[in-house]
Amino acid sequence: MTFDLFVFIGLALIGILAAIGLLTSRSAIYAALFLILNFSTVAVLYLMLNAPFLAVIQVSVYAGAIMVLFLFVIMLLGAERLAGPEAKTGLLWQRPLAVGLGALLLLQAGYVLITRFGQTAVSTTVVKSGPLDIGLMLFGPYLLPFEVTSVLLLVAIVGAVVLTRNK
Repeated sequence: MTFDLFVFIGLALIGILAAIGLLTSRSAIYAALFLILNFSTVAVLYLMLNAPFLAVIQVSVYAGAIMVLFLFVIMLLGAERLAGPEAKTGLLWQRPLAVGLGALLLLQAGYVLITRFGQTAVSTTVVKSGPLDIGLMLFGPYLLPFEVTSVLLLVAIVGAVVLTRNK
């Protein structure tokens, strides 16, 4: 086993533990910090894949700007006050649905691991990941998903404004 495999397994474990910490954290601020840790491990994985531009974008956009926005919204809406023991947990169907979908995800991952065990999927082609190449891909064959994502973000911003306005 090579050093890269050990680094990958270590990063994968850190990412998984950070995601579990994100989901089980009682504090919204701590959950956001776990998400920053998860974003950082993904950035290091991008570096391992020889995609330094994507790693820098991951850190600056997601771990930087998006997390500042998340923390601002958490503090603006007062999510810490809602997370106390007096908060009612409505929608009783959510927990069984989440457990069922999680079990389905684990079954699919197990199936992929069992069927692909021993096979190597090493690509010999070099993928360009510079700013020009990513821009050409985003505004070429992936233009529709890019625009749908921008509309989805706009709807989220409008929803945040509606939630925070006074009655």
